[in-house]
Amino acid sequence: MAELTTVARPYAEAVFRSAADAKDVAGFGAKLKSLGAIAANAQMASLVGNPNVSAAEKANLMSSVAGGNVPVALANAVLLLIGNGKASLLPFIAEHFERLQREHDGVVKATITSAFPMSDADKAGLVDVLAKKYGKRVEAVVTVDESLIGGARVQVGDDVVHASVRDTLNKMAQALVQ
Repeated sequence: MAELTTVARPYAEAVFRSAADAKDVAGFGAKLKSLGAIAANAQMASLVGNPNVSAAEKANLMSSVAGGNVPVALANAVLLLIGNGKASLLPFIAEHFERLQREHDGVVKATITSAFPMSDADKAGLVDVLAKKYGKRVEAVVTVDESLIGGARVQVGDDVVHASVRDTLNKMAQALVQ
């Protein structure tokens, strides 16, 4: 999967530049997300692989299923991908585009894994702390993992804050072994 993400990156960056030039990053992002989901559908993948259907017909069908009104630059990118047998990259392109869009909008995504369910107030407080640390708006997803015993683990991009009891115990065990 890492290889597909690497191949998809330049396409996502090109589509993002087109979206920024058109001053419609949100519109492109929404349509690209739909197109990525459509391309991931097994029936659509089968149709896209059918050599008896032209690339233009495939692209038009995907655009129609996505609700039409696909920006011209995005429609051209989809046609190019289909024509080159790379329509399967669309979900990965959409995923990378979303990262670029968050960066453009000054938003970071945080994954908070807590040992216990967090109250809305606790979540809001943690989000405020993260927003101050990163200087950006924070979109947080909270999950519960009882194996942490207590505390939480927070991941923002490549940064991971280990503040759980389990992580602390693991650190202590490693220190004792050395």
